[in-house]
Amino acid sequence: MSPAPNTTTTRLRLKAAGPVTGTVDGAWWPRSDDLSAELPPLLADLEPGAGPVARVAYRLDDWGPAPRRLPHGQVRLEGFRSTVPHTVTLTGPTGLRLVLLVVPATTSGATAESVMSAAADPAERHSPTELLAGAELPR
Repeated sequence: MSPAPNTTTTRLRLKAAGPVTGTVDGAWWPRSDDLSAELPPLLADLEPGAGPVARVAYRLDDWGPAPRRLPHGQVRLEGFRSTVPHTVTLTGPTGLRLVLLVVPATTSGATAESVMSAAADPAERHSPTELLAGAELPR
């Protein structure tokens, strides 16, 4: 079950709490490809409703170089080449598991908002690739 929808300065949209549908629990639109800089505000916004995050799995090709742990805290970063493109998976010690679609940082505002709204729709069942396919994303 996902936490309640969120519209914070971290540019995050989550599906409402309820039955799990689709392959993502929402979408995140970071401002850069610097994972260690982008994650702390995201985690701070998620923690009150979802609980602490212990691990973040991400696709290596989607981000710049990142450390194995965030500098401030115990969050472990795990990069893989086999992870679904444009996603991050956040897990926590209390059973938290969120899969977020990552909208590329260079995406235009209107396109990003459209993709994030679609990903946060409780009825949405498309894959991350399908959600981004119709968007005019930068190359």
